[in-house]
Amino acid sequence: MYRGRLERDLSLWVEKGLLQGETAETLLAEYDARPASFSLGRVLMGLAAVLLGAALLLLVATNWEYIPRLVRVGLMLALIWAVHIGAALLLMRGAAATAGGLLVVGALSFGGAISLVGQMYHLSGDEQTVMYLWFAVATVSAIAFRSAAVTTVAGFLSWASFALYLQDFDTRWYGFGPYAPLVMAAVIVGLVRFTDAGRARHLAYLLVIGWLAWLYAVTDDISVAIAFAVLGMAAFVMTALPLRPISGLVRSAGAAPAFYSFLVTVTGLLLLHIEMDEGGRMILIGLLTLAAAIVAIVLHGRDNGAVRYLAYGTFAAEMLYLASVTVGTMLGTSTLFLFAGLVVAAVAWIVIRLERRFAAGRVEEHA
Repeated sequence: MYRGRLERDLSLWVEKGLLQGETAETLLAEYDARPASFSLGRVLMGLAAVLLGAALLLLVATNWEYIPRLVRVGLMLALIWAVHIGAALLLMRGAAATAGGLLVVGALSFGGAISLVGQMYHLSGDEQTVMYLWFAVATVSAIAFRSAAVTTVAGFLSWASFALYLQDFDTRWYGFGPYAPLVMAAVIVGLVRFTDAGRARHLAYLLVIGWLAWLYAVTDDISVAIAFAVLGMAAFVMTALPLRPISGLVRSAGAAPAFYSFLVTVTGLLLLHIEMDEGGRMILIGLLTLAAAIVAIVLHGRDNGAVRYLAYGTFAAEMLYLASVTVGTMLGTSTLFLFAGLVVAAVAWIVIRLERRFAAGRVEEHA
């Protein structure tokens, strides 16, 4: 998709005389020479590693009755060492995809080894502690081998750990458990930057979103919803401001920080709608939601498609909601739409003028 757009843009620039044909061909050839972001071989290798790891875990679950305990432990340790040594040798030869698959097998094998030892020797301890240990070992492995694949495994382990906490304690705040998802999310973001596992960052952001939803379920307090809306909007606005070093970190993370901070804002406004579903307060929340959508489009609508479509959907849904619950006649509905249309048109006029002024300023600087 991106290559097609790039080829069309290069052709257009050549037609306008902004670029030489040979230069355009060189640029396109350089792009084609880059490693593809999607590789079927890497995907299949990852699936094979997951299947092999699952097979090992199931093998542990069968409880090898006829194999001595020390032999079982020795086999598991030998497997863990073998896959990591093999991964190191493959990385030295440049076979990153195969090495990543072996590291995934090693990370999953470690979890199986913990379960095996606990099962054989009837060691006491809760499953939550095992998940923390498993996540920590996966983190060390990801750092040691700078492996994006193991970073992804660590991301899923953080989700498994949080799910296990919800299974054991549901909406109760108990011990360190409630803080663990935030710590794990921060660790995953750090691993993403260190191992260049860009897509794995969504696991961290979604974990935080899930934790926030759980927090609201625990407290069931309107102040939490207000905090979501206010702090989420503040974080969203900060992603658009040229504040160092925040702006540099935001640019390197792509569209995710702006999208997820705005998603938190929309979630908070939705919860406020649920809490304040009648009277003037509902109208106020509705207007704030429309304003938040417009601000999102103004700040990130041009360059961030995810934010743009979320803002479009939020604006449309809010307009339909207000029309359905606050206006009883067709005339009243048309008045609401007319007022909203005039406000949006005024904002659009201001934004267009600002864009033209900024564009003129950039032309003068280049001149």
